Parts: sequence; structure tokens; C-alpha cells
Amino acid sequence: MQTVLLDTNALLLPFQFRLNLEAEVRRLLGEHEMYVPSPVLEELHGLTKSTKEARPALRLASHFHVMELPGEADDAILDAAKRLSAVVVTSDAVLLRRLKEARVPRIFLRSRSHLVIEGL
Repeated sequence: MQTVLLDTNALLLPFQFRLNLEAEVRRLLGEHEMYVPSPVLEELHGLTKSTKEARPALRLASHFHVMELPGEADDAILDAAKRLSAVVVTSDAVLLRRLKEARVPRIFLRSRSHLVIEGL
């Protein structure tokens, strides 16, 4: 079963673009297990005062497994993805570039309407 790591902006996508995150990932990968790294939860908590989608994103995150990881979100995601051969869902351009350079499969938003996968 494929391990999927969610970045902060992946959890915001459903509320910004009316996207069914779980259905889109299932369409691309079939059976999978989604994880939210603990630094991502910390980022979302920090966004609750400035970003209206942060609270619903936290509720969505509660449906997935939490993966306790040290460090900043992007570094933690990259390290865990390499170690676990996981796929990362993000629309963060800097993180996408780093994942591509590390040959980590990544899922991201295309045309503001659906997710696509690269590197698998």
C-alpha cells in the first residue's frame, strides 16, 4: 500500500478549490494510506488566525494518521518521503523542485481543478 504524505497546502486545497483530496489521490494511486507530518499540523495551527481555510484543514487532517517528525515541515517531508518511498501531495513550488531533484514522486494541483502525479 502506498504511503502518502500531505503538505500544509495540500490540506488547504479542498477549501480553496473545492477539490475532493481523498478521491483525487485514490484516482491517481488506488489504495493508499495518508499521513500528516506533525510539523504540518504545527503550521496549520499557526495559520488559524490569518487563513480562513486553516481550521477546516485541521479538521480534515484529523481524518488521517499523524506522523511524528522532527524539524521544519518541508525538510521533514522530504526526509520521510525518501526514507519511506512515499508520495508527497503539495503545491509548494520550492518543495516540488526539491522533491523532483530527490526523485520523490509528487502529486500537485493542475489547472485549479484536479491533481496530477509525477515521478512514480
